[in-house]
Amino acid sequence: MRIVLLVIDSGGIGAAPDADRFGDQGANTIGHVAQNTPQFSLPHMAAMGLNKLVALPGNETVPLQGVAFPMIPLANGKDTLAGHWEMMGITIGEPFQTFPQGFPDPILGLLERVIGRSILGNEVASGTEIIARLGEKHLQTGYPIVYTSADSVLQIAAHEEIIPPQLLYHWCNTLRQLLDEEHYRIGRVIARPFTGTPEHFVRTPRRHDFTVRPPGPTVIDHLAQYGIETTAIGKIGDIFSGQGFRRHIVTNSNCDGLEKTLSALERDPDGHEFIFTNLVEFDSHFGHRRDVLGYAQALQEFDAFIPRFWELLKDDDQLWITADHGCDPTFIGTDHTREMVPWLAYGPCLTPYVGQARVGLGDIGATLTALWHLPGAFPGQAATALL
Repeated sequence: MRIVLLVIDSGGIGAAPDADRFGDQGANTIGHVAQNTPQFSLPHMAAMGLNKLVALPGNETVPLQGVAFPMIPLANGKDTLAGHWEMMGITIGEPFQTFPQGFPDPILGLLERVIGRSILGNEVASGTEIIARLGEKHLQTGYPIVYTSADSVLQIAAHEEIIPPQLLYHWCNTLRQLLDEEHYRIGRVIARPFTGTPEHFVRTPRRHDFTVRPPGPTVIDHLAQYGIETTAIGKIGDIFSGQGFRRHIVTNSNCDGLEKTLSALERDPDGHEFIFTNLVEFDSHFGHRRDVLGYAQALQEFDAFIPRFWELLKDDDQLWITADHGCDPTFIGTDHTREMVPWLAYGPCLTPYVGQARVGLGDIGATLTALWHLPGAFPGQAATALL
C-alpha cells in the first residue's frame, strides 16, 4: 500500500470557525480564486469532491469519484508548521513568537555574531518588495537583508554573487542552533538567495528553511519505526527538520514537485510507502503576492496533472490532497488566512463519499496509522471511509 499526500500550500476553502480570532472572517482562498477567474475549471479535483466543499462555478455537475471532507484546524497558528505538524500528530498550543516591530537587540546580537557584519532591514516586509527596495544597497555593502512577516520567521536574503548560498545556509543553520539554545520560539530561519540586477532581482529556488524540531515523535516517525518507507518532497523535509523521513527530494517548482512525486510513486509499485509533498508556489508565488489569476492557473495546472497519479494507483493505494492553511489573494493584506482545508482522497477501492467537517487536521495522521494497523495513539480520529 502506498499513500501519497499532496499539500496545496495555502489552499483554504473558507473561514474556519475561529477566523475572527485571527481577523480573517470572510477569507476563502480557493473559493475566491474560482469566483474571480473566468472559465475556471478543476474537473479532477471536483471528481474527488472539492466541488462539494467549496463553490466551483462550472464544476457543479462533475460526478463524484472520491472521498471528501472539510477539515477545521485546531493549532494555535495559521502557518506552515502549525498546519503540517497538526496533520502528523502535534497540535501547537503555545504559538511561536512573532516580531511585528522587527527583531529585538538580543536576537540581532546573535545574528551579527554569526555573520560578522551588519544587516539591512529588520522589519516586517514582503520578500520580493524588500529585495527590490534594499537589494542595490546590499550589493554595495555586502550586508544581508533581514526581515520577518506575520508568521514566526526570520528570513535572510542575499544575492548569490555577494553571499554564496552555502555560506548563507551556514549562517542560518548556526543561527537556528543559537536561537534554540537561548530558548527563542522562532518557527523558521529561512535562507532566501536571489540573483539579478537592480530593478530585476529574482529569488531563486535555492530557498532553505531551518525549522525548529518537532517537540515529540510524529506520525512520520511512527511509520518509519514500523518499516514503512517515508519520502519527503519539496519543503516537507525542512518543515519536520528531516525527522522521520528516509528520503528527501528537493524541488524547484510545483511542476517539479509533481513530477518527482510521480517518480517516487513509480519506484516501488508493490511497496509500503508514505509520500508527503508540499507544493509551495501556491503560497509563495500567488497567495502572498495577491496574484489571483496566477493562483488560478497553478490550480488548473495541478488539476490537469492528477490523472497521471490515478493511472499509477494499485488497488490498495490512495492519493490524498489537502492544505495547511489559507492565503486568500483577494483578502486584506498579504498574510496567511485562518481557513478550513479540504481533504480529498482517490483510490481504486474507495467508495465515493462526502463527509461532515472533521475537527482537527490530526485525522490525517490517525488514518495513516490505522491503514497500516500500527499500535500507538496520536490525536485525531481515523476516517472510516478511507479504511
